[in-house]
Amino acid sequence: MSTLAPGTTLQKLWGRSFIFIMLANALLFMAFEMLLPTLPLFVSTLGGQASQIGLVTGIFMFSAILVRPFTAVLATWMDKKYWLIIGIAICALTTGSYYLSSGIGMILVFRVIHGFGFGLATTYFATIATENIPKARRGEGMGYFGVGETVAVSIGPLIGTTLLLQSSYQSLFMGGMCILLLALLMAVFVSRKPKQAFEAEAQTAPPATVKLIEKKVLFPSLLIMLVGIAAGAIMSFVALFANERGFTNIAWFFFIVAIASFVVRLFSGKMFDQLGPGSVLLPAAGFAIAGLLVLIVAQNDIQFLIAAALYGFGFGAIFPAIQTWCVNLVEEHEHENAMASFFNFFDLGIGGGSLVLGVVASAFSYTMVYAISIGIFVVYILLYLIYSSKQKSIQNRPLEVHIE
Repeated sequence: MSTLAPGTTLQKLWGRSFIFIMLANALLFMAFEMLLPTLPLFVSTLGGQASQIGLVTGIFMFSAILVRPFTAVLATWMDKKYWLIIGIAICALTTGSYYLSSGIGMILVFRVIHGFGFGLATTYFATIATENIPKARRGEGMGYFGVGETVAVSIGPLIGTTLLLQSSYQSLFMGGMCILLLALLMAVFVSRKPKQAFEAEAQTAPPATVKLIEKKVLFPSLLIMLVGIAAGAIMSFVALFANERGFTNIAWFFFIVAIASFVVRLFSGKMFDQLGPGSVLLPAAGFAIAGLLVLIVAQNDIQFLIAAALYGFGFGAIFPAIQTWCVNLVEEHEHENAMASFFNFFDLGIGGGSLVLGVVASAFSYTMVYAISIGIFVVYILLYLIYSSKQKSIQNRPLEVHIE
């Protein structure tokens, strides 16, 4: 018989709700990744030019970023589980509706609405996941939670292109919608706190406000933005870089990144819980730098894939570590604001980085793009060392005692 007081969270990680939330989150990202290589092709069939294809991509990110600062306030109006379900439902309906688009204007409307749903779903997925993870195992749990996203990045584009090549755009969009409906069904069976605990939380928490940036997580959010810039360089240009060098295993590159990210999360989360952020963030940055260096000097497919493994070890450890760090820096009622800042800074890093580094690639080379990415990780390490040093000096500062 348990001796824990009522309401005390058990130190159990693999409960039904955690498994469902992890799988549903993976399906959300799988449907999203299916559209990355295929939606631009669909836009081109509607007569879209390169600038319009870029707008279709960018407006989605903008609407996701725009809605996230409101998630904390929305959670005071209605249980965040229901907002999660609404977000997934919006993603499902818009994904299936793309096929109805008769022109660029209509598809832009669908992309704006889809972005709103994606912004809601990603934020509430992360915050509800933290509720289902014991605080003492939060680093480990968030590492496992993100595994599905990593796998989706690997196989989502493959599923999307396969559906398109073997069938049609209608099959692609309907397939994505079905995957999201399955995610929605799983989300229905996710449990939160009892209703009494939810009401008590709403009564004791300060009034929720719309925050563009949660100041408590500003520093880790800046770090994830730097990581996002480098990640954008990998996502956007590694296929072109590989073609330029004559490498043939482009699909395997992303698969190995996903596998390496999965492997490293088996122990990096436990390191975070036991030793703190620095034990993960610094070595992981070293792996990412090593991967980018090997990528620059790679002369054959084997070296190309070694670069993928090293980069995967680095990125796979950094992303959940910073995500967990953001959650740990705030109170429970501030989780939505923390996750909104985390995801928005990461998306800004990917979007802005891809744009700026695209100009660098056109003016110089892809090698220069990855050299700059190495420099970004060096800045990341220096910033963390400075931050860590300041934190230690604050903790070691003697207390001033005033005697009157």
